[in-house]
Parts: sequence; C-alpha cells; structure tokens
Amino acid sequence: MARGRPREFDADQVLQAALNVFWAKGYEGATMADLTAATGLKPGSIYAAFGSKAGLFKQVADRYVATVFSYGPQGVEADNIREVIRRWLTGAAQSTTGETTPAGCLLVQGALATSDASRDVALDLCDRRKAAQVMLAERLTQAQQAGELTADVDPRVAARYVTALQEGIAVEAASGADRETLLGLVDLAMRHLPWEA
Repeated sequence: MARGRPREFDADQVLQAALNVFWAKGYEGATMADLTAATGLKPGSIYAAFGSKAGLFKQVADRYVATVFSYGPQGVEADNIREVIRRWLTGAAQSTTGETTPAGCLLVQGALATSDASRDVALDLCDRRKAAQVMLAERLTQAQQAGELTADVDPRVAARYVTALQEGIAVEAASGADRETLLGLVDLAMRHLPWEA
C-alpha cells in the first residue's frame, strides 16, 4: 500500500502562526496572503492540510481554547467562588494584554464576523463562548449547593454576568486598555459581587 507524502511542516508552529494572524486581524480580516506569509505554507498546502480557511480557523480556535483560555477551566477548580471569579477575570485581563500576542480575545472578536461566508465561523465561536458560560454556571451551581450562593441567585444569570465582564475586558483590551487598567477593573468588580449581601 502506498503511503502518503509526509507533511513537511510542524503543525504546532503553523497553528500558532495562524493563531496570531487570526487573533490580530479576525477571521474576515485575515487573508490567505497573510496566512501564507505567517506560516510559510503555500495556499495549496494549507488547503491540503486543513481543508479550507475555515478548517484552519477551527483548529486555531481549538488551540486558543486549550492554551490561552486555559485560565477558565483552571479557574473553576478554585476552592471558593470568589476565587473562581477572581481567577476568571484576572485570566481575561492577562490573556488579552500579552506582550507577545495581539490584544483582545479571538473568541470575542472572531464572533463579530458579519458576512454570510463567515456565519458558520461566528456561530462556532458563539457556541464556544456559551460552553465556557455553561462551565462557569455549573461551578456556580456547586457553590450554591455548598451554601456560598443564596437560593435567590440564578447560577446561569451569575455566569452570564461574569462572562459579560470577561468579554468587556477583551473589548477594552482590543481598544487599547493596558493590563494595569484592566486589572484595576477586576479589583473594582471583586470589591462587591452583585449577589453578595
């Protein structure tokens, strides 16, 4: 049986290079010329390896969630709900203002794609953000069962509140706010969470 020609590139390096392009320019703003320049691959190689620009972006988004957004799954492991929220928002402020990465959040900015051709990409990113919200709501439900949240607090609404702050931090970062400013917003939010007596 004939074996296919082995890939002549490091997939991790290609995905990281493509991630930086999509993160900086968004899905719609990133051209094939941008992607080939960043990855060193010809368009045919990108299509052969990833199927399409959307296929490449899906793998980039998987990488982003597993690496940049790792603060979310790590945050929900904290012992108490205040620390969960602090880690979640601090992670957002830090990840959206990296010294070697673009400002803002790939999942937020990419979801703003408006063309019909980008609709599936935008919906996928919305689903990923909703999955993060569900993860946080589940942790808030556990906190409620442990007596950290009163019965009148809907964990889903509380999770939506925290993710709205997270996404607002990302928009502020993309608009030029620096890390110190965003961490100040986190400190302000943590002074008194709205469901606390």
